[in-house]
Parts: sequence; structure tokens; C-alpha cells
Amino acid sequence: MTEPSRSVEVERKFDVDDSTPLPDWAGIPGVDTVTAGEVRILDARYFDTADGELARAGVALRRRSGGPDEGWHVKGPRQGDGRLELGWPLGEGEEIPASVVAAVSEWSTGVLTPLARIRNDRTAYLLLSGSEVVAEFVDDRVRATDLRHDVQREWREWEVELGPAAPREDAARAAFFEAVERAVLAAGGRPAGSDSKLARALGF
Repeated sequence: MTEPSRSVEVERKFDVDDSTPLPDWAGIPGVDTVTAGEVRILDARYFDTADGELARAGVALRRRSGGPDEGWHVKGPRQGDGRLELGWPLGEGEEIPASVVAAVSEWSTGVLTPLARIRNDRTAYLLLSGSEVVAEFVDDRVRATDLRHDVQREWREWEVELGPAAPREDAARAAFFEAVERAVLAAGGRPAGSDSKLARALGF
């Protein structure tokens, strides 16, 4: 069985309008530089059983092309402030690899079929301390299709995900995210109404 990559995703999501300007990151604790935006064209398909066993367990399975982490991904249930994400290379074809099926068998052994397609024009920025990544900020313009009901939805959202040089202690992390939220609100953003792109694609 192919061993997956493993990472813990700790992020905050925000809703924004099409015309909302980018935040001013001056004053964010530990951040002294922000990189120029890198454009990534992402195309993801999400899978689940007919009765949504993975979704009920808080698990997401997707195949995504584009970006530095393209591949098959399994996002596990939320644990505290984060989620464990497993990743495998794309490989050939679109059939779900046996190693990925085995990974989700903890939550479901049912037949997995396409649930949604999410295409995303992403611009990614790194928030740096020196040369170290404190967080990644992404500006996402999303076009989603609920494949089971052929319903399309579009929106724009921001995500801020902690990087390797992020604060490790709870109080410092809280202060970091509080400063991020102040910057986002000052720009005209607001806390996200949905906690995942998949949920929003399906109308939740």
C-alpha cells in the first residue's frame, strides 16, 4: 500500500464579495513580509457513498489537479483546532486508488461515487517571518457543481492556514488569528458561513 503524506491543517475561512480588496497584513504578529500572489488553477472532484457516510463522519475525499499539492486527499474529522490530511499522488486515470479506498474504510466501505466538482481560481500569498512561512493566505474564486442535482454555485472566499513557522502555543496562535480576523474585517470580509467548500457546493 502506498504510504500517504500527512499534515495537520489549521485554518480560518472568511466570506468576501467579488470587489472586496485584499487585507493589509501590517501588524500581524510575527509577519514581516508578504509574497507576491501565485495563481493556481485547481479542479477537484469529491466522492462519497449514496447516503453520505463520509460526510456524516466529518470526512472528505477528493481528487484535485493543479497546485503544489495536487493528488488524492482524505481530510479526516476535526480534532481540536485542526484536521489530519492524508495525500497520495494523482497517478493515472480517475479511478480511486486502492490505498485511498483502504484509508477511508475506517468510516465507510460502501461504493464511492462523484458528489461534487469544485473549480477554483486561487491566488496564494505567503506570510513570512524572514524566510520562514508563518501562514498561507489564499484568495479563492470558486465555481462548484453539485453533481447529484446538477446545481451550480459561485462564490469568493479567503483562507488563512498556519505554516511551519506559525506560533506553537495556544495563546500565541489565538493572538495571531485574532489579528488576522481584524485585518479581514477591516478589508470588508466576514467569518465564513460554511466550514468547507464541499458543504457550500452542496448547499449547506
